[in-house]
Amino acid sequence: MPSIFKYAAAALAAAAPFASAQTYTDCNPLEKTCPADAGSTQSQLNFDFTQSSGLDKWTTTAGSVSTSSNGAVFTINKQGDAPTIETDFYIFYGEISVTMQAAPGTGIVSSIVFESDDLDEIDWEALGGNTGQIETNYFGKGDTSTYDRDTWPAVANPQSTFHTYTVNWQKDKTVWSIDGTAVRTLNYADAQGGARYPQTPMRVRIGIWAGGDPSNGEGTIEWAGGQTDYSKAPFSMYVKSVQITNTNPADSYTYSDTSGSSDSIKLSGAGSLSQTSSSSSSTSSTTSSQSSTESSTTAHTTLATTTQTSTSAKTTTAGSTTASSTDATTSGSTSGTGSSTTSSGSSTSSGSSSTGSGTTSGSGSSSSAGSSAGSSSGSASSTAPQTSATFNAAANVVANYLGPVSLLGLVTALLQL
Repeated sequence: MPSIFKYAAAALAAAAPFASAQTYTDCNPLEKTCPADAGSTQSQLNFDFTQSSGLDKWTTTAGSVSTSSNGAVFTINKQGDAPTIETDFYIFYGEISVTMQAAPGTGIVSSIVFESDDLDEIDWEALGGNTGQIETNYFGKGDTSTYDRDTWPAVANPQSTFHTYTVNWQKDKTVWSIDGTAVRTLNYADAQGGARYPQTPMRVRIGIWAGGDPSNGEGTIEWAGGQTDYSKAPFSMYVKSVQITNTNPADSYTYSDTSGSSDSIKLSGAGSLSQTSSSSSSTSSTTSSQSSTESSTTAHTTLATTTQTSTSAKTTTAGSTTASSTDATTSGSTSGTGSSTTSSGSSTSSGSSSTGSGTTSGSGSSSSAGSSAGSSSGSASSTAPQTSATFNAAANVVANYLGPVSLLGLVTALLQL
């Protein structure tokens, strides 16, 4: 049983309160029009759970959660306990780091889950009886037709040691890391060609539950490591802090259709307006730079020679690197010498956020798929108009040489008179 979502969807959780509390959707936008998801206009959010204020912007959806010097405390005291919190906002791609000490106890599950309205999901789950591993998992669109997506990277004593569990979730790939070391990478294409890649706005949920509850199905109990003995309670998980980077900050996110594609998500409010403003500013800056490049180009001529010079100002995206070439024109490609960072999702413009990540280097063509304010799909190029200087050699000789000579002769003749 690789995840709580599988456990709920496979109908093994009829008596498990945590499953119904943690894996659900109030409105599935794949089936009908749903209200917009509340976002956050902050790109960086840091929560210190050693302080009670750290729980601001979090909602307790089950049980009760308190704070202490060890962080937020999630405790199972008896059968049916499943304390859970979730953010009161969604993020659209980004990085989430949770510093956690998992709960001990056979069958006890400490969970970090990121989930969207259409049931895209990314998980960390630590089992109380497994002192050397933690599970990573993901689901796309609630598809539980197969259960082969989990991995079990090694981690030392997660029930007695704080570790930082990070997910860097971007448009082109998702990377799970433990204490800064990557332990798993999921590429977009690896998830059924992207069809099951998590790609819609998500909330962050953190909670503890008893997968080994005697009322659960045999498969769930086996996955959780065995039946939970409540006489050994309490079982406590501690979460010291959470850091969230929201790649696409906005007031809200709306599904514009029922495709569940990231490209169907529309951003609105301060975050998206900021992106548009930054992109416009960046575009103006690039255009100004381009105009300056073009106007500073002069036609170089030599005696009895015709020289033609043209400048092509090539731009990767608004606010990206501008390069110029002499005696050449370029159309429809983006190039540059050195390294150029492009998003597999959307290109980054100055002051705005990118959807996706990745680096390409060298010269040649680069492109970005998807969209965000200020980004270009494919490659954007700006070709300066060609400036030709046609040179008449004979006229130039008369003007530059015979003219001054004739004038000198006239002055000399007047002096002689």
